[in-house]
Amino acid sequence: MDVLKASRRRRNSRESSGNPMPRRQREMDQLLIAFDSTQQALRAEMLLEYADVEIDLCPTPKEITAGCALSIAFPDSDLERVKQIIDSEKVEIRGLFEKTSDGYEQIQ
Repeated sequence: MDVLKASRRRRNSRESSGNPMPRRQREMDQLLIAFDSTQQALRAEMLLEYADVEIDLCPTPKEITAGCALSIAFPDSDLERVKQIIDSEKVEIRGLFEKTSDGYEQIQ
């Protein structure tokens, strides 16, 4: 439990650090990981934060059919690193998604 509290504090401090990029622009440069289980979502959150990948735990958008209500958003610049962590740690995911003007498109 202390690990989750610490990770949320780190994420909150990053959010309040004053990112100069407009929120809409940040959202368009984000990719999303969807999961079929909460356990895998929380495991991925822990692994990615440990690897210092900037992530946001967020509700799974209604356009994405998944068994878990939690998703992880991350910068598209970290895609290869995120894929490597997911593969090497055998994290089970529903898929990786990119936000488009029509909703979300699965990229893996």
